[in-house]
Amino acid sequence: MSFLRAEWRKLAIANYIIDSNVLKPYTPAGTELDLWNGNCYVSLIGFMFLNTKLLGVKIPFHTNFEEVNLRFYVKRYEEGQWKRGVVFIKEIVPKPALTFVANTIYNENYETLPMKHSWDTKDDQRTIQYKWKKHRKWYSIKIEASLEKYKIQPNSETEFITEHYWGYAEVNDHTTNEYEVTHPRWEVYKVNNYEIEADFGALYGKEFELLNTVDPTSVMLAEGSEITVENKKVIKSHSTVVK
Repeated sequence: MSFLRAEWRKLAIANYIIDSNVLKPYTPAGTELDLWNGNCYVSLIGFMFLNTKLLGVKIPFHTNFEEVNLRFYVKRYEEGQWKRGVVFIKEIVPKPALTFVANTIYNENYETLPMKHSWDTKDDQRTIQYKWKKHRKWYSIKIEASLEKYKIQPNSETEFITEHYWGYAEVNDHTTNEYEVTHPRWEVYKVNNYEIEADFGALYGKEFELLNTVDPTSVMLAEGSEITVENKKVIKSHSTVVK
């Protein structure tokens, strides 16, 4: 049985090219940075969890909720092929129980903050916004996009960002948690405009302050789908996998 089943919907994604040296200290044992066209990316992503079930059970008041995360991209070589995955700098959610479970079981870096969202459709445009509050200040990512969905083009930047199916979290210098995320290939909307209000240094650490002074390299809105998060495996640095 999958550890978690849910829907991830209306993923607002802002991508930034960043110096790989910033991310190397966060790269878990057994993985290496995954680049696209020679560039290292971090992504700020806001989306909705819907119809969430933990071990097949809906938990009251924890079925539908927002998440905003900052993540980067890694890969791991195993049995003759590359596994392409993500590492989270931080994941923000509005429910403390979610933070407790994720941090305790998967060794992720969740934080509980007040959050809200809005999905609006008017004329020929949809507007998606996710907001979160820290130190008495509201931050947000807002995207205006088309109503029509489009298939993701092969070998595109969008494919690189969305087609990572493994999660990795550092336990210590020699041990990493690995878990599989399953979902079908997503469709995306054409982005017409965006607004991002975030203090990356205050939210994610001083080393990410540099993102305050640059525009994202690209901005995307993905429809999302049903997903599963599978049970974790523990990877030792000598590549032995322990279930």
